[in-house]
This record gives sequence, structure tokens and C-alpha cells, in this order.
Amino acid sequence: MPTVHHSIDHARFEITLGNANAVLEYTRSGSLMTIHHTYVPIELRGQNIAGLLAKAAFDTARAERLQIVPQCSYIARYAKRVPEAAALVLKD
Repeated sequence: MPTVHHSIDHARFEITLGNANAVLEYTRSGSLMTIHHTYVPIELRGQNIAGLLAKAAFDTARAERLQIVPQCSYIARYAKRVPEAAALVLKD
């Protein structure tokens, strides 16, 4: 299973396999983690890489008692599919 690296200085989660790099980018403000973008290059697609990045972000949010603001369409769909993730999404 690929390893997810949390680059706090760059506000992103990353998975690198070979020369390919998948990322989930976010910003933090107070108790909110706003996820802006998830990108998986073509050569890594179909391997649940985006799911691993999302899980790492939601696990971090849970551990740090943050709420998620999903501005990325993938993250919004992920939160609807995964009940424990949905519980962390900021309600309107």
C-alpha cells in the first residue's frame, strides 16, 4: 500500500510512486480544514490513490478536532460515501 506523506509546511498530503505525485491540497483556519484540490496523475488512477489521500486528510482532521470544508468535488463525494467522513464536514 502506498504511503501518504503529510507536508504540513506546504499544506498538502502526497503520495509519490515512481515519478508520479498525487496531492490533496488544503488550508487551515482556526478549527477548519478547507480542502481545495485533489489531483491524481493518469498513471496512478484506478488504484484508490485519491481515497488514500482523502482518508489521511479526514483522519488528521479527526485527530486535531477540525471540521472539513470540501471545496473539491472529489472530497464532497467521498464524504457522502463514508459516514465517518461525513460527520466531520462543516454543516451550513
